[in-house]
Amino acid sequence: MGSPGAGAPATGRRRLDAGSLRLAGALMLAVAVVRPWLPHGFGLPCPLRSVTGIPCPLCGMTRAVTYAVHGDLGASVAMTPGGIVAVVLALGLLAAWRVRRVSVPAWVIPAVLGVLWAFQLAKYATGRPL
Repeated sequence: MGSPGAGAPATGRRRLDAGSLRLAGALMLAVAVVRPWLPHGFGLPCPLRSVTGIPCPLCGMTRAVTYAVHGDLGASVAMTPGGIVAVVLALGLLAAWRVRRVSVPAWVIPAVLGVLWAFQLAKYATGRPL
């Protein structure tokens, strides 16, 4: 039986498998490259936005990554600043192919999601396109 903090090192850091992140990043980049040629609306709708009309922290991420991969950084940031960050992190993981584990402070993931959600809610409140 695991303890309440099982999986989280005592240092307050999360250790993530770089191989899984690398694969997810490579797939993300590959889809972003071909996405402009796929049928319009390809992908799953955001469940939170579909049910409530309120965007989630990751709303616009697919379009932001696609714009970033195709060099339209302004449109990417307009969707969500997380798109460029995701592309940079994916490219960094692909370049550091020998790295097996990535360790990040436990607070980083919820903090980033909070910032991204604040960005989306500000867009929602001001009527800017989501």
